[in-house]
Parts: sequence; structure tokens; C-alpha cells
Amino acid sequence: MRQADPSLRKPRRQLTLPGTGVVPGIAIGPIAFAAEPKLEITRQKIAAADIAAERRTLDEAVVRARQQLIKLRARLAHLPEESEGELGPLLDAHVHMLDKSRLMRAIYAAIEEKLVSATTAVLDVSEAQATALLENQSLSGDDSGAAARQAEEVRDLGRRLLRNLIHLPFRSFTGLPPGSLLVADSLRPADAALIAPNHFAGIITEEGSDGGHTAVMLRAIGIPAVLGVSGLIAAAREGSLAVLDGTTGQITLNPGTRLLAHAAQSRTRFASAQRGLARLRRLASTTTDHVPIELQANIELPFELPMVVRSGASGVGLMRSEFLFMNRDNLPDEATQLAIYRDTIEAMDGDPVTIRLLDWGSDKQIEALVTAGLVPETREENPALGLRGVRLLGDAPSLLETQLAAMLRAAIYGPVRILIPMVCRPREITLVRTAMNRVWRRLEAEHVRLPAAPPPLGVMIETPAAAIAAAALARHADFFSIGTNDLTMYTLAADRALPARFGLYDALEPPVLHLIAMIVAAAAQARIPVSLCGELASRPEAAPLLIGLGLRSLSMHGSAILPVKRVVRSVSLSQCASLAAAALSTSDVAAIHDLLNSPNNAAK
Repeated sequence: MRQADPSLRKPRRQLTLPGTGVVPGIAIGPIAFAAEPKLEITRQKIAAADIAAERRTLDEAVVRARQQLIKLRARLAHLPEESEGELGPLLDAHVHMLDKSRLMRAIYAAIEEKLVSATTAVLDVSEAQATALLENQSLSGDDSGAAARQAEEVRDLGRRLLRNLIHLPFRSFTGLPPGSLLVADSLRPADAALIAPNHFAGIITEEGSDGGHTAVMLRAIGIPAVLGVSGLIAAAREGSLAVLDGTTGQITLNPGTRLLAHAAQSRTRFASAQRGLARLRRLASTTTDHVPIELQANIELPFELPMVVRSGASGVGLMRSEFLFMNRDNLPDEATQLAIYRDTIEAMDGDPVTIRLLDWGSDKQIEALVTAGLVPETREENPALGLRGVRLLGDAPSLLETQLAAMLRAAIYGPVRILIPMVCRPREITLVRTAMNRVWRRLEAEHVRLPAAPPPLGVMIETPAAAIAAAALARHADFFSIGTNDLTMYTLAADRALPARFGLYDALEPPVLHLIAMIVAAAAQARIPVSLCGELASRPEAAPLLIGLGLRSLSMHGSAILPVKRVVRSVSLSQCASLAAAALSTSDVAAIHDLLNSPNNAAK
């Protein structure tokens, strides 16, 4: 009998690896690997006589993929209701992509025109389209994560087709011990349908980020999770103990006795805090001196709605409409857009929904706009400074008016506000308002059911030009929404994707804060509402500063609402004002971070 290597029986040293926490919580348990048979494809050329056979082979793989996705859809019943509500639409979208999508058309064309095998066509086309999406996002400085999620979808569907083409099994979670930490190189959104929520203590992957579909799905399931842990699989071993911290994003392998005891205490404290957060859902979002602070949610895709509803958000402060135009052959018509807007408005059950007009830029691949001749096929050299937002809408009146018509009709189902992106000049507001009035008169003449009055028309303030011109813009707008992500980028001339070690992109930099204060003051002078919908709103420690700057409405991703509400309910207006005054009096961003992290900050 072969003897085991004695070195394998020796205790391994404690090792901490950094990652990205996507679901907060502490989990302790043994490592359980969920390996997937490796996908290895050899690129092959074919003869013209083989085209029909390769097409038939691809047809069969598409049929199997569709059947698998439908079966996964049926399995969602074992997940929490909110998880089913988020995963279902995504799986439906994958089924739709198997039809005559841009991806599938290009794959079939590659077989015929490049004379390559079905596997080669799927591999090359899916990777090329995913890479193009990511490159465009990088060049544009877009930080919404939309392109990354689209690339993830394209690659995911490509892998599914490839496995069906070569008859390679998919990942299985059956047989893994309960209470373990599931470890994988990566997880795809469809894998979430196979994970029983109460089976694993936590989930860890080597790949992934907090902006992808997988992160959204894991948040819906609610299991503590950390993604993007480089070197994890090489360092971990099956059955060895580990500690997962979904808040800090750290994974500790082979924890010592002291760390285990500390982790167990942290897990207990976290569970207690979560119960406290849950109780906040129905409590008012007011400061200790009873000043109401409106907390709303940003949504990018329909499957985020269940998370928003259960967060206790007082409405949708930013609904991005770009997803309606993506992965389509043609532009969505008025009825298609109306149906989506209506579903969102009805889901919010009387709370306001702010819908942003199409904010297209070269960062977003919208083939239907190219097909319609509204945008050039070639990418702009500097997309962040190009044909973005209202600039495109002003050049495409039919596109603008179709979207406005759908929004006006949707306003009968609940309170709606319409938001114009990338405004820099008053005439851009006038252009949209004139178009809205024109559409309103047309719909009235057609006896279409409309609300008593047109919805408020507001503007995104996301450039230094708009901030400086805020007083002039306020004379034409019904409300302001401050987009701190772009405002920070344009003010500091720094892309958010720059490595953090350079310290070039920081929404707390004094120039950005001074612009925010300027915008809030202009809105107050004009007596119009102002909200902030950038990533800064999602940071609980920044809430007192933003309140002190005069903001009374914040919009953020759904998972941030309760932590921010907890901070709001712990501070007074005078404390917030003092904090803001101190922040505005310094020119050093490090000092501002110290103020927010100080034990004297009431948010701490």
C-alpha cells in the first residue's frame, strides 16, 4: 500500500488572501471544491462541403442549450422568491439570445464565410464580442458595469454552446458536504439555480467582481461570498478549514485558534446587526432631530427590482434605460418600452420612479442604433467626450420622441420623473422639453390615456460645466440629479478604472465636494429638488457629509439602503453641517477621509 507523503499531514500555516466581498457576512467551514471539466477547444477549418453539417451540429447544440436553460428556469422554485425574480429574467434573456441575436448571426456567418467548425466559430465570435464590449467600456471610462455584465452573458452562452457541441459535462454541486465553503475558479449566474441556499456556509471564487451578474445573483441568494481571490485554488486544499469575510473580502486559510475565536464572535455580531437592519426596513429615514432624508434606489436591469422592493427604498432615483436597447436587432418600439416602464412603476406601488433617457456613448454596444443609422459603426477616438446622452438624442428626434411617448403613457401607472443625461447647456433642456410637449399634444390628439400633467423633467449634473452653470440650468429644469461618478471623472481628469494606488480618482476630493455644494445651493435658490445618485451615495460613512452639504435625497444600489438608513438615523443635522464645514475648509482629501473615519464621526 502506497504511503501518503508525510508533508501533507503537517498543519499548514495560516494564510490570508484578498478578494472582493460581494455578500457581507462571516462564514467558517471546510473547503469544498466544485471543479468543472476543463473546456479545451482545437480550432479547425472546414471544407465548403461541410458547411451544412456544421450548421446542423450547431442547431442541435442550440436546441440542447435552450432545453437546459428552460430546465434551470424550473429549478428556481427552490430559491428564495427574490432570487427567483432576479435569476428568471436573466435565464429568459439567455434563451432569447439563442434566437436570431447578433451573437448567433455572427456565429453562423463565421461557419459559412470563414469556413471554420461550429466549435471554432462559437469560441472566436463569443470571445471577440465580449472583448469588444470590455475594450469599449475601458476607453470610455464607463463605470456602470453594464458592458462587463454583457460580456459575461456572451461568454457564458458561448461556453454553454461549446460544452454541448463537444458533449462535455457541466459543473455539479451534488455530493459536496453541507456547511462547507464552496470554492470554484468562477461561477456563472446559471450556477446559482443549482445552489441550495442553506447548503453552503459561504462561496469563494478566483475570478469575478462586484459588478457582474454573478455578484447580483449571489446577493439575491444571501450566502456570504467573496469573488476574485487570486491564487485561491493553488493555496487551498480540500477539507481544510477556512474563514470567509464577505465584508472585507478576505479569505483566511488554515486559521489559528485565536482567529477562529475572533471569527466566531464576528459572525454572531454580524447576525445580530443584520437582524437590526431588517427592523429598519419599516422605520422612517430621518435624522435624530427628525429631518427626513429620502433614500431611493438605482436600477439598471429589471431583475434588480425585487432587491429594491425588499430594501425599503422610497422609490427609484435612477432607472437606466440602456438595457432596453441592447442585444436587439431593432430599436425598441413605443409599446415595448411602455411595458417595461409600466412593470417597474407598478412594482414600486406608488413610490416615484425616475427614468433616465437613453445615455448612449461609445462605451455601450447598441447594434440597433448602428443599424438604424443613428450612430457611426466606427468608435469615437475619445468616447467620454463624444456623442453622449442628450447630444445623441438631439440628433435623433424620432428616437427621443418614441422614448418620451412611452414614458408619458407609463406615467398613468404611478409617479414618474424623466431625467436628461449629460446636460451642459440650458438649450439642451429646452430641446427635450419642446419634444416632450410635442409628443404630449400628439398623444392627446390620438386620445391616448395620459396623466393629469406631464411628468417633471430633470437633468443629470455630471460635468463641471453643468455644475458651474447650475443656476442657469435650474431656471429650465424641474429637478437636479447629481451623478458623482462622471462628475468626479471629468473634474479630476481621472478614470475610475485607474489603479487605486495612484489615488487619482476619489469622489471625496475637495474640488468635487465644492461642486456638489455649488449644485445644491443653486437648486435651493431655484427651489427645485436635488438628489445624488452616484456611487458616493452608497457609502454609509459619507451620508452625514452629503446631508451636511444640503442633500435630502440620495439614490444608491438596493443593498446599501439599510446601512445608509442606519447612519441617517444616528446623526443630527447640526453634526452633519459641522462635518461638511470641516470638509469644505480643507484642501487635502486625506484629511476628509480622516474626518469620515474618525471615531467622532457620528456615523462610526
